[in-house]
Amino acid sequence: MVSADVARTVVGVIGNVISLILFLSPVPTFVRIWKKGSVEQYSPAPYLATLANCMVWALYGLPMVHPHSILVVTINGSAIFIELSYIILFIIYASDKKQRLKVLLILLVELVLMALLVLTVLILAHTYERRSLIVGIVCILCNIMMYASPLAVMKLVITTKSVEFMPFCLSLFSFANGLAWFSFALIRFDIFLTIPNGLGLLFGSGQLILYATYYKNTKRLLAERKARQVSLTEVVSDGDETKKIGSTAQNGSAPHHGT
Repeated sequence: MVSADVARTVVGVIGNVISLILFLSPVPTFVRIWKKGSVEQYSPAPYLATLANCMVWALYGLPMVHPHSILVVTINGSAIFIELSYIILFIIYASDKKQRLKVLLILLVELVLMALLVLTVLILAHTYERRSLIVGIVCILCNIMMYASPLAVMKLVITTKSVEFMPFCLSLFSFANGLAWFSFALIRFDIFLTIPNGLGLLFGSGQLILYATYYKNTKRLLAERKARQVSLTEVVSDGDETKKIGSTAQNGSAPHHGT
């Protein structure tokens, strides 16, 4: 019989791997930014929000706050480094000085607030229970704010009846991530891990259901759009050809004045 601690460790390692894949998913976006030398229309908001979320969860998993949660620290510690890398690249390649200053200011505010939270927890809260309660509530609030993104995408899918802008792999890994960490939280019950990851599992399931519902309709819409583009290209091509013929005819009938 496998002990609860062993099962929790295995599930936590699986959760670390899945979460790492999710955190690395924006890499192609930043490779594109690096090649083009511009952030174009990309927003820094998701990376700033993820950084704040990961810093709080890394604090929550520390032994002096919530013992026996080292796997929470490993993945969120790695994510802090990853998200900071994204934000630094964004600052380097942002062409608008105001936008660059805004990102730096938000980053500074996040770091100051994080330092205040650390000092408050370590100085004013003297038990694991109180420290876990304070940081756990902040973690849940951060996670709830982060769920605005998948909710907005799900609303877009329902409105357009298309999953074109909701990648299947991202939805699948979001579901798997929620499932892994929800299971991790249940093995040795942790209310502060259970609530946000339960919501994550719920939203991940909703995205997969929407994908299954609108997948065929999306293929039909994309095929219709492609057909319209081909038809438009043919019309433009025929128009250009007609102009060339007309121009040739005019040149050929032009009078010649010889001496």
